[in-house]
Amino acid sequence: MADISPATPADVPTLVALIAALADYENLTHEVTGDADDLARFLFGERAYAEAVIARVNGQPVGMALFFHNFSTFLMKPGLYLEDLFVLPEYRRQGIGRALLVHVGKLALARGCGRFEWSVLDWNQPAIEFYRRMGADLKPEWQICRVTGQALQSFEQF
Repeated sequence: MADISPATPADVPTLVALIAALADYENLTHEVTGDADDLARFLFGERAYAEAVIARVNGQPVGMALFFHNFSTFLMKPGLYLEDLFVLPEYRRQGIGRALLVHVGKLALARGCGRFEWSVLDWNQPAIEFYRRMGADLKPEWQICRVTGQALQSFEQF
């Protein structure tokens, strides 16, 4: 079984490598534009914008979960949003993804969160089935809206 612990600044290179492996798995390597300095600043800087935990097997990093708080106006409580959960392919189907998801879910409970949410790519059937087995309710009526790059820069002009 994997040991799961909060990431530390010393883990930034490990996280960068896991993020690169995730991007490769999702065929999204072209979208990885940040670097280790960005990650370190936003995870461990003066204001932490997100948190991460790392799963290790025999001391070897094999997976991670990166998450942050959001807020539900209807519940009037904080929530926890799982941005990414990733396990290296050779370590899948060993309960590591489940352990990471349960770990972050327990953090949500301990912090008084009213919900725990994440997104999944519609083509990733193994992940969809895994999340359903874990009790997740997929919300097909909700679509993610995202503004990045030049479109985000244009908000300065509005």
